[in-house]
Amino acid sequence: MKGPRFVTHIKRLHDVTPPLANFFGSGVLLLGEKLGPFLWQLPPSFPFHRERLKSFFVHLPRDTASAIARARKHGDRRKDRGWAPTGKNRPLRHAIEIRHAAFVTPEFIGLLRDYQIALVIADTAGKGPALEDLSADLVCVRLHGGDELYVSGYTPAALAKWANKIRIWSRGALPATSRQIGPRLGVGSRLVGRQ
Repeated sequence: MKGPRFVTHIKRLHDVTPPLANFFGSGVLLLGEKLGPFLWQLPPSFPFHRERLKSFFVHLPRDTASAIARARKHGDRRKDRGWAPTGKNRPLRHAIEIRHAAFVTPEFIGLLRDYQIALVIADTAGKGPALEDLSADLVCVRLHGGDELYVSGYTPAALAKWANKIRIWSRGALPATSRQIGPRLGVGSRLVGRQ
């Protein structure tokens, strides 16, 4: 589930309590067990701001009970929508996709690991940072184009390389050729952060 552009592009992760309440109160929680990770895609003009990211990460709910608590603070325009799922409390996970070179710093990877936010491994045809650091118990890969952003496809050889990396990540290991800037995690390392 992609987070709203209002939060990432307009508010730029600043003063997000009301818009996050509206988002989580919009009905996304009704997806129940089919609800996957939340993707927060930052604009290319958004550089690394440690404190702003940290503040944003603190506001992200880590389970459905926390998301419901956020949703209850929604604005009046959401009163006609259903948002409260029934059933057991389930964990929620988050991933962030960056596009600015200022994020290429071990400090950013450390922050993601502290808050268990997955770094989106994005293939952007050389247009954005190409990092493959693992920062949570989730690996999120987005293939935007092998040669040309949002236009070109992938050759069978290129897809085979990505498939091999995905197989290695799914075993909890790291490909030998991973492009990482943070401390390299050993095989079997467990990423544990704040809750």
